[in-house]
Amino acid sequence: MSLDTVGLVHSRETFGTVDGPGVRYVLFLQGCPMRCLYCHNPDTWASFGGTETTVREVLEDYEKYRPFLKDGGITLSGGEATVQMDFVLALFEACQERGIHTCLDTCGVLFNEDNPKTLAQYEKLMEVTDLVMLDIKHINPRQHKVLTGHSNENILKFLKFMDDHGMEIWIRHVILPRITYNKDFLYQTGQLLGNYDHITAIDVLPYHTMGVDKYKELGFKYPLEGVEAMTNEQAMIAKNIILLGRKDTREKLGKI
Repeated sequence: MSLDTVGLVHSRETFGTVDGPGVRYVLFLQGCPMRCLYCHNPDTWASFGGTETTVREVLEDYEKYRPFLKDGGITLSGGEATVQMDFVLALFEACQERGIHTCLDTCGVLFNEDNPKTLAQYEKLMEVTDLVMLDIKHINPRQHKVLTGHSNENILKFLKFMDDHGMEIWIRHVILPRITYNKDFLYQTGQLLGNYDHITAIDVLPYHTMGVDKYKELGFKYPLEGVEAMTNEQAMIAKNIILLGRKDTREKLGKI
C-alpha cells in the first residue's frame, strides 16, 4: 500500500471521545450505499465531493495532535468508510507500522464472502485493524430493508467473519420509535449477539433529530418528520433487554 493513496474526506474531528477508546482523530469519509431513515449526515451519501487527501497527509496532520490524543488513535467513519476500501487499508497499514491504534466504524453492508477480491480485502482489513465498531441497524430482515434500503444478510455474515478472526467488536444500535424500540426485536438482537465471543461493548443510542436542519439545507425531505427524539432512559431500557437476550444465549451455550 502507498502513502500516496487518495481518499475523499468529508470532514474530520481532532478530539473525538465517542468513536473508539481514548481521545481520537476521526475521519469521516465520503460515500454510503445505505439510506437509513434516521441518518443525520445525508451529505456523506455521494461517492464524490469531499476533499482529496492522501494517507501521507492524514498521518502528517495526525502527528500535530498526537500528544493530545490520550490512549487514542485514528478512527475511520463515514458515510460508510469501506466504500473507499483501498484508502482504509493503506491508512491502517501505515498506522500499524507507526504503532497507531486503528478503529473502523462501519455498518458492514459491503462485506461479500462470495467475491474473492472483496474477501481478500476484508482478510487484510482484519490484519491491520485493532477494533471494529459495527452498527446493527435491525435484527429483522424485512424491517432492516424498510429502515435502510438494504438487507442485513451481509452485515450479520460480517459479524461472524470478524468474530471468527478474533477481532475486538463494539456494537452500536440506534433505537427508533415503532421500528427498533420493540421488546421482541431488542431481545432477539441480544440473542444473536450472544453467539459471539469477541464483542466487548454494546452501545445503545437514542434517535435524535439533529439532522432535520441539514435535510432542509440540502433540499431533501426528512423521512421521519414528526417523530420525536428518544431519551437516554429509553436507551438504557433497550440496552438491558439486549443484555438479557445475550445473557440467555450465553447461558444456553455454556459460556457463562
